Amino acid sequence: MKLQIAFDVLDLEKCLDIAKSVEIYADSFEIRSSLLLKHGVQVIEQFKLAFPNKELFVETQIVSHPHDIVPICIKAGADWVSVMAGTTQQIIHGASTLAGQKNKKVSLDLLDANSLGQAAMDATRLGVDAILYHNIYDGQDEASFAMEEWDDLKGNTNLPIYITSNIDRKNINFIITLKPDVIVIGKTITQTADPAQEAEFYFKTIHNKS
Repeated sequence: MKLQIAFDVLDLEKCLDIAKSVEIYADSFEIRSSLLLKHGVQVIEQFKLAFPNKELFVETQIVSHPHDIVPICIKAGADWVSVMAGTTQQIIHGASTLAGQKNKKVSLDLLDANSLGQAAMDATRLGVDAILYHNIYDGQDEASFAMEEWDDLKGNTNLPIYITSNIDRKNINFIITLKPDVIVIGKTITQTADPAQEAEFYFKTIHNKS
């Protein structure tokens, strides 16, 4: 189980400073779509320059034009790009093929999937390398977690599963019990008074219990 720290602090200089402070506590970094839209591929280039050995996931959320978007992001330094499950299978396969040709990877974002189980089942055939699941559970009541949905997802794929959204100190131990491959945490770390302290807490919690 790994920790991926996601960045959406729109001030690029500040964002890079935060990244430097948490680097030792992250297995990988993610550039969120808002940061990418604000700064373009420059943000990918800057992260790759500052952290050449850190795996870099870029939340591209591709729904069309993979033949343009994938090569641009990979050239800038992306190791991973994401494609939306709600787009066409042709686009998902196209993005996966293009990334694979450069020994890079594609994550299937299930945020807009009509059926999580079906999307998971199709993912391997379409060349996808991992699946991204968005957690709606807010930590107040574990019963609110969509366990049936999660089980359906895990039962239909052998691909690595990333889990993101609404993850904090209240529910991190529960999230760990789900056994995702990667836990993605953003503003819960990056937008606190001491990002390094928060990152250390989550990194040690995840690695000590996995």
